Amino acid sequence: MSDSSSTPSPGRSRWLLWIGILIGVFAAFQFLPVQEWLQALQGWIQSLGYWGPVVFVILYILTTVFLLPGAAMTPLAGLLFGLGWGTLWVVIGSNIGASIAFLVGRYLARDAVARKIEGNEKFAAVDRAVGEGGWKIVMLTRLSPAFPFVLLNYAYGLTRVKWIHYAFASLIGMFPGTVMYVYFGSLGDLAAQANGVSTAKIVLYIVAGIATIAVTLLITRNAKRALAEKAHIESE
Repeated sequence: MSDSSSTPSPGRSRWLLWIGILIGVFAAFQFLPVQEWLQALQGWIQSLGYWGPVVFVILYILTTVFLLPGAAMTPLAGLLFGLGWGTLWVVIGSNIGASIAFLVGRYLARDAVARKIEGNEKFAAVDRAVGEGGWKIVMLTRLSPAFPFVLLNYAYGLTRVKWIHYAFASLIGMFPGTVMYVYFGSLGDLAAQANGVSTAKIVLYIVAGIATIAVTLLITRNAKRALAEKAHIESE
C-alpha cells in the first residue's frame, strides 16, 4: 500500500511550482545573459516612445483573435512596463481581444466555432449554465484556469449571454490572474536592477508577490468549486 502522506497534495504542489518559478527567475539572471536580452528589448520598446504600449496592445489583441500561443504576453508586459503599467496594457489588450473574438464567434464564424467545440463536455455544461446564470458563469470561468482563454472567447459567442454582460464579467474575472502573471514578469525587471535595489525592497516585493499568488489561488479555488456546483463541472 502506498503512503499517501508522501504524496504532495495538489495545493502544495501548486505552491511549490510558484515558489520554484520565483527562484528560477532570479537564478536565470545569474547564469544567463538575460539582462542583456532584457535591456535590448526594453530599449526597442522605449525607442518607440508612446507607440511602445500601443504596439504591445495591438500584438496582444492579434494573438488573442488569431488563437496564437500568447501565454508569454502577460508576463512580458510586466517585464517591459512594470507591474502597474504592465497590468493596464494587458487589461486593455486582453479585453479588447476577447470582445472581438466573442463578436466573431457570434456573427462571422459561428459554424466553425460550433464544430471546434462540438463534443466538449465542459463547454456544453457552460452553455447550459449560462442560460441560468448568465454573466456570473462567465466570470467564474474566467477565474478558473480549467478553460482555454482564447477558445472560450469564441465559444461564448454561441451562448445567449449579452455582449455587455460578457465584457463586464470577463474584465472582472480575468483581473486577478492578470495581476499575478504580470507580477511574475516584473520580477525580471527587478532582477535586472538587483545591484541597484536594496535588499529590503527585494524582500518586500517578493512577500507582496507571495501574497498576490495566495489571494489569486484562493479566488481560483473558490471559483472552481462554485463553477462545479452551478455548471456540474468537476473541479480538478
